[in-house]
Amino acid sequence: MTEEPPRLAPLLTPEGQALLAELRDHDPARELALATRLRRDHPAGLVSAALGQARLRQRAVAKFGAEDAHRMYFTPNGVEQATRTDVATHRAARFRALGASRVTDLCCGIGGDAVALARAGIAVTGVDLDPMTCEIAAANVAALAPAGPPATVVCADVTTYDLTGAEALFVDPARRRGTGRVFDPEAYAPPLSWAVDAVRRTGLGAIKIAPGIPHERVPADFGAEWVSYGGDVKEAVLWHTPGAPDAPRRATLLPTGATVASRGLADPPVRTPGRYLYEPDGAVIRAHLIAEVVEDLPGAGLIDETIAYVTADSLRETPFATAYEVTDVLPFNLKRLKALLREREVGILTVKKRGSAVEPEEFRRKLKLKGRNETTVFLTRVAGAPAMLLAHRAPRPAA
Repeated sequence: MTEEPPRLAPLLTPEGQALLAELRDHDPARELALATRLRRDHPAGLVSAALGQARLRQRAVAKFGAEDAHRMYFTPNGVEQATRTDVATHRAARFRALGASRVTDLCCGIGGDAVALARAGIAVTGVDLDPMTCEIAAANVAALAPAGPPATVVCADVTTYDLTGAEALFVDPARRRGTGRVFDPEAYAPPLSWAVDAVRRTGLGAIKIAPGIPHERVPADFGAEWVSYGGDVKEAVLWHTPGAPDAPRRATLLPTGATVASRGLADPPVRTPGRYLYEPDGAVIRAHLIAEVVEDLPGAGLIDETIAYVTADSLRETPFATAYEVTDVLPFNLKRLKALLREREVGILTVKKRGSAVEPEEFRRKLKLKGRNETTVFLTRVAGAPAMLLAHRAPRPAA
């Protein structure tokens, strides 16, 4: 069978690079006219390929930043599934801190993690089954980490790839199919059990998994880390660190890098709502580390034993939760809330909910808000009863 020529090759030529540079900040709404003009001077196939990459690069800016995104190459799936730069950089730093000098990146995709590993001074071998994806990964590592340690990309089936001599593994199984997300870890490609066994045999390694994985599916000899960025949970990772055993559960918040680990604490107490309400970061909630946050807040407790909202009478800064100052604690009653918001001239309302079946948009429409003021309402339960808490973001406490 003859080998298919590299499909990136035309874009890597001087003509292709000039086209990509010209298209960097193009307006997608004027793309048809732009394509017609460019095809007068360039091959139609090259113009189509350049426009496709330009569109993908614009989408990728949110994950990779403008400087990197406009030097990289993508597939549509690669843009959606690749690890954002901040998260990959955090993981690479952990590998470096654990003493890894060489990492085999299985299911490397377009190379986002491989780039971060190389930039951290780690030699990396990326492995993926799709030839086009491998070609793109190699181009991305070459473009973004040209001065780093040796970095190679191998097109192979990770389940049959020879891992003899591997020092550390990072495995990022595919968690999507044509029908959408895959929730069963054994339906990942490759299955989670295969990845766990491969990492165990190697010694040091990490496996990227869906954040919603049940805690009972985490192997006893692995630590689980949930990572958020800007408050949004991005991923969970299973770490196998024989030389420096990790906590069973950990939450890491980016971009600050704040991290909290499980300390085997008992469930937090439940108390009546105080002056302040703390909304824990999503990674803290996923990691079941509310007790660790409560312990660091004097007099704090939960408003309900099943709800991850923390309350306290005093304000203390914590990187693991957002603090709100509570103005009203009311039983759930739409008519009463509507009258109260009208009286206070509230026209902008942020609706947050936990333990409530209310749909925020429909709820907001029923209130028919008018006014120049704004506030936040928490639709939740207090001691088992449906409740509404009105609040606004608390100022940062004085140092």
